Amino acid sequence: MKTGLESLKRITMIIGGIFILCFIMVCFFTTRLSAAEKMEKVGCWGIFELSLKGPDSGNPFLDVEFSAEFRYKNRIVELEGFYDGDGIYRARFMPDKEGIWTYKTKSNRAELDGKTGEFRCTAAAAGKHGPVRIRNTYHFAYADGTPYYPVGTTCYAWIHQGDKLEEQTLATLKGSPFNKIRMCVFPKHYVFNENEPQYYPFEKKSSGEWDFTRFNPEFFKHLEKRIGNLRDLGIEADIILFHPYDRWGFSKMDSETDDRYLHYIVARIAAYNNVWWSMANEYDLMKEKTMSDWDRFFQIIQESDPYQHLRSVHNCRGFYDHSKPWVTHCSIQHRDLQRAIEWRNKYRKPVINDECQYEGNIERDWGNISAGELVHRFWMGFTVGTYVGHGETYMHPEDILWWSKGGVLYGESPKRITFLRKIIENGPAEGISPMGQRIGGKEGEYYLFYLGLHQPVEKTFRLTKGNKYRAEIIDTWEMTVTPVEGTFESSFTIELPGKPYIVVRIRRVR
Repeated sequence: MKTGLESLKRITMIIGGIFILCFIMVCFFTTRLSAAEKMEKVGCWGIFELSLKGPDSGNPFLDVEFSAEFRYKNRIVELEGFYDGDGIYRARFMPDKEGIWTYKTKSNRAELDGKTGEFRCTAAAAGKHGPVRIRNTYHFAYADGTPYYPVGTTCYAWIHQGDKLEEQTLATLKGSPFNKIRMCVFPKHYVFNENEPQYYPFEKKSSGEWDFTRFNPEFFKHLEKRIGNLRDLGIEADIILFHPYDRWGFSKMDSETDDRYLHYIVARIAAYNNVWWSMANEYDLMKEKTMSDWDRFFQIIQESDPYQHLRSVHNCRGFYDHSKPWVTHCSIQHRDLQRAIEWRNKYRKPVINDECQYEGNIERDWGNISAGELVHRFWMGFTVGTYVGHGETYMHPEDILWWSKGGVLYGESPKRITFLRKIIENGPAEGISPMGQRIGGKEGEYYLFYLGLHQPVEKTFRLTKGNKYRAEIIDTWEMTVTPVEGTFESSFTIELPGKPYIVVRIRRVR
């Protein structure tokens, strides 16, 4: 009897122990689950922002060092933080892998040093593809592999015009074909653009002079807001870091100020996935800067940007050496699109002729070409595997020209550029390869023959043998696609409408 009671007692104790263990485990995992649910979540290629309170005495822009280290498994990403005014320090990070990331801060001030934490990177939101990268040597794709075909426009000073006009510019962009915009950080002083900006990048001394050791956080917050607006529209922000059109002294800062500015802007905006870096617009007009300065600027951006956004520089007359290793692609200003293949072959990098002159009617020659001529230049570039940028300069009673201030587009080219973009995006996924002047595609599979200003009534084509093809006649101005009846083999002649701006698209029959 005693033995039975002892056995029952032992069994009861074991069951009780199991119950207690289960209770502890449930509490443990419930706590873990609760903590996981509370953990901050950021979508892939979104922005995780760490904000800490720190010293605001003295000059925090010079006196305080602040950075952060982010870890995912065996991967470490180091980045610079920045002072955002009012004693607030921030570090912004763009995660690119799903899972739990941890971080730890570093600083020369105790209240900012050694701060740790973690967050979860979740799947990218629908339609978000990450930053743009180079693909297949001459082309582009988003980080997730989705092809990207840059169809850009120029709107230099649009973020310096006040909210009403800036919101109008965003509304125009939303309904446009453009997926990239060239824009300046610093305000611009030039013909049709002589107004004062709402914000300035630096604080002023009591004497009224700029204090180049103190950034104005409000200026950069406004810049970030507009970059975020563009990101939400699916538009890449080609950020022009310097330019020569200046009455405030920002183009003539000393090298120490230049370098500090570059580090600061990288820390602030590099985490935006739609950022591209352009060292300058018309760099060769900034006579105070030497070639070694431009090399140094490139290297500062390359070394301090943890995400390696695309990097270029834009010319007026003399080209920068785009073959240098820190240049990712060519940003060119030139009116002659016949030379597109030459630049492609010389630099073996993607070529974007960002400024081939503008549709408009102002006095300056570069700003009064017709819509037909601009569309013609687009097709000249795109059909040989390069890319072309848009601009518009129509006279306006309040000097609101798109190229300088944004606002509304009045020209006839944008809708025809929309048509071109659809044609290109439905072409070879790996991009178009040149096959001669105004001829491009993929050998044996896909061809675009752009006849340009020529207007033959018939044309003979000689293509890869052994395949069958179908042909279409594309009117780039009327925006029509007309199939040619029948199928064709290696050598054939088709009738044409005898008018300019015609493309013959030929595709292999499967």
